[in-house]
Amino acid sequence: MAWFKKQRAPLDAAGKKEIPAGIWVKCEGCSAALFSRQLDENMKVCPKCHYHFKMSALERIALLVDEGTFKEIGASIAPGDPLSFSSGEPYPKRIQENQRRTGLTEAVMAGKARLDGRPAVMSVMDFGFIGGSMGSVVGEKIARAATTALEDGVPYIAVNSSGGARMQEGMLSLMQMAKTSAAVERLKKGGGLYISVLTNPTMAGVMASFASLGDVILAEPDALVGFAGPRVIEQTIRQKLPKGFQTAEFVKQHGFVDRIVPRQQLKKVIVLLMDMLVGRGKFVLPRGSPPPA
Repeated sequence: MAWFKKQRAPLDAAGKKEIPAGIWVKCEGCSAALFSRQLDENMKVCPKCHYHFKMSALERIALLVDEGTFKEIGASIAPGDPLSFSSGEPYPKRIQENQRRTGLTEAVMAGKARLDGRPAVMSVMDFGFIGGSMGSVVGEKIARAATTALEDGVPYIAVNSSGGARMQEGMLSLMQMAKTSAAVERLKKGGGLYISVLTNPTMAGVMASFASLGDVILAEPDALVGFAGPRVIEQTIRQKLPKGFQTAEFVKQHGFVDRIVPRQQLKKVIVLLMDMLVGRGKFVLPRGSPPPA
């Protein structure tokens, strides 16, 4: 007779049914309980308040790049430990833990790709890897991406998400600001197109260097954009900051961001810019011409 008895879901200690972890996600914008599968299908944008959740580098690539066309640049470059840094745990151990958890070798992936058939070079930062911080490897990959775009005569698209320079590498991390900025400048002087996409958050040394140098600067809605955090600024200037200070919308109102683009429209807008400004993978400036003054 046990065959006809209804099987009950297991109960926890409080007598409640157990719900598998990861089924529901709380929206950070409106606090709504969202079905995780539905959220993933909506490109990690809340269907109720349109809050844009953070995405991993791999998710970004899947969203923007034609399937099977991403060919990574500098995949074998590995971070060192120049300062023998330790803050509770050795720096190499922290790197290994982040590599295991994210499946990445560093906080950025760079590579050749196609967007709706258009060739380009793209770098995508991952905030989940030590806060997307920029150390020597991240700087090298960004510089190589800009150089490859110049050599191949294709646009360079940087999708940025970072808390800034990586303190575990000290001065070497700060040097990447100049290194990446110089690489982008060479691309632009060679007639190349550089599109910078600011996602939540893009801050500090990354924002103060290559992320702010785009020919066109796009941003996702409500992305935190700036150098120092609002609390630090308020404590420094001893004044209350305006409402919405350092959001992408506030920055756009002050002329720094060209356009706020919802995630669902991002690929379409980037492809449109490529078609308008460079055609299908060729610079406006003919190859071999001297760079503009």
